[in-house]
Amino acid sequence: MAQDDTTSHFQQLHIFFVPFMARGHMIPFLHMAKFFASKGIKSTIITTKLNHPFFAAAAAAIPNLETTTIPFPAAEDAGLPPNCESMDSITSRPDAVELAPKFFLATASLRRPLESLLETSKPDCLVADMFFPWSTAAAARFGIPRLVFHGTGFFSLSAAETVGIHEPHKRVSSDSEPFLIPNLPGQISMTRKQLPEYARQSGDSGFGNLMKSVRESELKSYGVIVNSFYELETDYADYYRSALERKAWHIGPLSLCNNDNGKESERGKRDSNCLKWLDGKRTGSVIYVCFGSMSMFAADQLREIAIGLEASGEQFVWAVRKDESEDESEWLPQGFEARLRGRGLIVRGWAPQVAILEHQAVGGFVTHCGWNSTLEGVAAGKAMVTWPMFAEQFYNEKLVTEVLRIGVAVGATEWVRLRGGRLRGEDLKRAVRKVMDRGDEEAGEMRERSRKVGEMARRAVGEGGSSWKDLNGLIDELRRLRSHGGNV
Repeated sequence: MAQDDTTSHFQQLHIFFVPFMARGHMIPFLHMAKFFASKGIKSTIITTKLNHPFFAAAAAAIPNLETTTIPFPAAEDAGLPPNCESMDSITSRPDAVELAPKFFLATASLRRPLESLLETSKPDCLVADMFFPWSTAAAARFGIPRLVFHGTGFFSLSAAETVGIHEPHKRVSSDSEPFLIPNLPGQISMTRKQLPEYARQSGDSGFGNLMKSVRESELKSYGVIVNSFYELETDYADYYRSALERKAWHIGPLSLCNNDNGKESERGKRDSNCLKWLDGKRTGSVIYVCFGSMSMFAADQLREIAIGLEASGEQFVWAVRKDESEDESEWLPQGFEARLRGRGLIVRGWAPQVAILEHQAVGGFVTHCGWNSTLEGVAAGKAMVTWPMFAEQFYNEKLVTEVLRIGVAVGATEWVRLRGGRLRGEDLKRAVRKVMDRGDEEAGEMRERSRKVGEMARRAVGEGGSSWKDLNGLIDELRRLRSHGGNV
């Protein structure tokens, strides 16, 4: 006998969340699972044994949230170091560029254990990271809709897809000649050097083939979840859905979608020394500098950053990641911390970024333009200094500096693989001073725009906001889909 439609509609939905194994992917997945759990959805995060501790505390404390581990059997067979279950364990190594492709290939071995879970648990939906393109077919085997999570916004998704379709970069005569992205709202120009390496290569490449699979998998999936809010990227959300014909739901900023009113207090408490230091500073007087969990710089570039920050004359908090093989004396100018005691603070390793950005003393943000960081800066209402390096970061820079006009570019011109490019300290000094200048009218207007965008972000995730509505709309659709037997 068929299940009664009303009973099926009000039964608790069950969703699997499968993040790629890197902190920059796991963080928004955790926020997303918490957001769904807060709506009464049984939310199960599927991860590997060594990544489980990252999610365990939240799963233990939050109703409707749980974790399940699956083995990562191909790690050692793929030529990875022992116990390598995260990209973060690779990027600080000298051989990171060689190991990264092996890690991506090894993740395909997760398919079989995930399929076993899908068969036994039969969740109502699978939300899987873009880097698991095989998950669309895996879910379809059991009649389960798969939603893609790219971890970036509408602008970069639209720009990358449009460049892929029309290939305007193939009609310029050099890597540095600008080209206009056709059909994309606004007059957005790029150069070939700013495109991802795989996008500008003619033949096949390992990562290029992976990205082709990602696109094909998305087209066959049920739709896309986007960590953004409608008011931030209105024209590009419409373009992505209408012109590019993608089914998508915006539910961000996910960093605000927590049970503690958007404050990442758990992360902030882990490094109270930094926040206590900020407590003693004037409102808007400090610039925060961080290049994410995967970006790395050589010693000579770290030294240029230090020189630029000192020359800027501004107060700063600088979160530093460096190559495991490099000694601190190779990159930190002699006497740097002693000279700048009270004016600058270096945080070695992880920093409580959301708590720092939300602190009233922070007036600006030097960022690599990874989407998590960009959106956290937006949500905190902070103007930005942009220093993109790889992935979709040059697209994100265009959104910040040209569309939203809430940032100043430091001057990076070329896409690189994991390791940061070469810029002078003078470039950083100029951009930092521009963002932080209290006497400059243009800078003041930029900071005011940033503040207003931050207010819009908070309204979007609040009751009745655009992201609140889209999340509830998605949940209702999944309930209807279940009551009608799936139809995926």
